[in-house]
Amino acid sequence: MAKKKLSGAGHILAGAVALLLVGAVLGCRSNGKVVRIAVAVPLTGDLGSEGESLRRAVVLAVEQVNAAKRLPFRVEVAPFDDRADPAEAYNVANLIVDDPRIMAVIGHYSSDCSERAARVYARAPLAMISPASTNPELTRAQLRPHWLGARVVFRLVPTDDVQGDFAARFMRGRLRQRRVSVLHDGTLYGRELAEEFKKTFLRLGGQVVAETSIKVGVRHPQEVIGRLRSGNPQGIFFGGRYPEAGLILKEMRRLGLKLLFCSGDGARTPGLFDVAGQSADGAYLTMAGAPVETLPEARTFIADYRARWGHDGEGPRPFDHYGYEAAQIVLEALASAGPDRAQLVDAIHRTRHAGLLGVTSFDEKGDVCDMTVAMTRAQAVDRSFPVVH
Repeated sequence: MAKKKLSGAGHILAGAVALLLVGAVLGCRSNGKVVRIAVAVPLTGDLGSEGESLRRAVVLAVEQVNAAKRLPFRVEVAPFDDRADPAEAYNVANLIVDDPRIMAVIGHYSSDCSERAARVYARAPLAMISPASTNPELTRAQLRPHWLGARVVFRLVPTDDVQGDFAARFMRGRLRQRRVSVLHDGTLYGRELAEEFKKTFLRLGGQVVAETSIKVGVRHPQEVIGRLRSGNPQGIFFGGRYPEAGLILKEMRRLGLKLLFCSGDGARTPGLFDVAGQSADGAYLTMAGAPVETLPEARTFIADYRARWGHDGEGPRPFDHYGYEAAQIVLEALASAGPDRAQLVDAIHRTRHAGLLGVTSFDEKGDVCDMTVAMTRAQAVDRSFPVVH
């Protein structure tokens, strides 16, 4: 796994002190105003558990800042359920920009939803920081001539071209796979991830012996499995999310297929075990960015998250530390720029935020400058994903 070269806790302390000092200065101008940060994620449906967990991470960050009185106004979290549906994400985005108290958006979760909503936010302008959307075109579009509005889209995770390339190199080099079948779920995220994997795998001398797709929400994948195994592959690469990944794994094991299975970060969540159970054991799954348990600077966040939300079971999910960090970046920008949408966008473009991810900054597209990717392996006995590369 690529390693970060960071100065650790010193950066976090310096950032916290700076935020506190700026907040103290702005406090002289306090007018009792309430400022909102929107969280636009799926809160219901198959991906509802992922979105709800992200919402909790943002709430934690906001509660901590309010408790410390670091800002001269109170901050509220305004949750919006996009149901992982692009059409609903568009509707949600319009509701968000119509609320003048909302200064920034943390979301969306899926790339399809982010792409539809981003164009609404650009015309506002309203900053959007995605903790999970990985399709490259989401940020590239902001540099194209047809883009209307400001460059308001930011993201904290590496893109699918980086992740797909990494997975292909791992399967071809580390796992010695020569013949694979490639599958995707038809989403913007799944198609791009599968295509990037395929390009690199072929370039490295591998063979793609079968290609097909599976519909989101399918409950009986037997026909899909039949097409995948027709080329006698050694393994399968799946571009998609955990509900379909879990069903594929379960059906493969039911049929006695011992094919190697690899997928992306959309499948790397405890929800995979809810769907596949023991069948998920041994699956290889990339993580766009660094898993939270590998970050020394994230220990306090993990402890605080468990203390605040631990009564509901598991600790942070795979993208929660990105949601927390997105909230910290917005709060820091609010401290320096005040509750002004356009000025907040400019402040985030300039940010060098020292936090649990190290020092975060964005390139001209709005992509995070550090593109770290890790390979993990599902371990059913304790529902974990230890890093293997």
